[in-house]
Amino acid sequence: MKALLFTLISSVMLFSACYTKKAATAETGSITGKKWQLIELGGKPVAATINGKVPFIQFDEADQRYSASAGCNGLGGTYTLSGNGQLKFTQGMSTMMACDHMEIENGFKSMLGEVDNYTISGNTLSLNKARMAPLARFELVADESAELNGTWEVDYLAGTSAAFDELFPNQKPSITFNVSEGKAAGNGGCNRFTTAITLDGHAISFGPAAATRMACPGEGEPTFFKTLETITTYDVTDNTLNLISGDIAVMRLQKK
Repeated sequence: MKALLFTLISSVMLFSACYTKKAATAETGSITGKKWQLIELGGKPVAATINGKVPFIQFDEADQRYSASAGCNGLGGTYTLSGNGQLKFTQGMSTMMACDHMEIENGFKSMLGEVDNYTISGNTLSLNKARMAPLARFELVADESAELNGTWEVDYLAGTSAAFDELFPNQKPSITFNVSEGKAAGNGGCNRFTTAITLDGHAISFGPAAATRMACPGEGEPTFFKTLETITTYDVTDNTLNLISGDIAVMRLQKK
């Protein structure tokens, strides 16, 4: 009898462990590869836009990095997920602009340092500390990859000491996206180019660019193509597209 009871208890424990592991795996996958809009912070509602930008967070499953904005600077870093919805953030570098309504961004960054778990109810993500009231709530944003379609013109490029107008005195670079075909084409400031794009949520990568071979003065076009190779994620706010490398927006474009 004791042997039978021990066998039954062991079976129940094994089943429970397997179920918990499967549940945690499903739970982990449920927050990644998606964009979540901030709707509540510290128990108070958050406006749909702050300084004209939608406050959000998104999780990249491949390299366990997150990107976010609370209406001013681009935020990012790494995150760690473990069983039973445990979640921890490690903040990385961010841009350092001064904007209106910085109290939301400051509260957002402080919140990330306190989070130790998350829960999901329908399309609502809650970031929590222990069993207290949620520190922040987010709503799932519908797939937005189609918003990339069309032509975008570059008006900012990082990684150079020269002024943007000096880099591109005759023509600004532009990119035209065709998301359904996984392609992009455009002008690097001198030569026409085509390239393949790979999208996974807001993660994006550009393949090698095939370009015409006109001789062009200056370092603008080589800098543009070199920067394009480093892009890992993107964010669209209204008519502005930011192409991001790691945690930093290295290229900004406007919809034409």
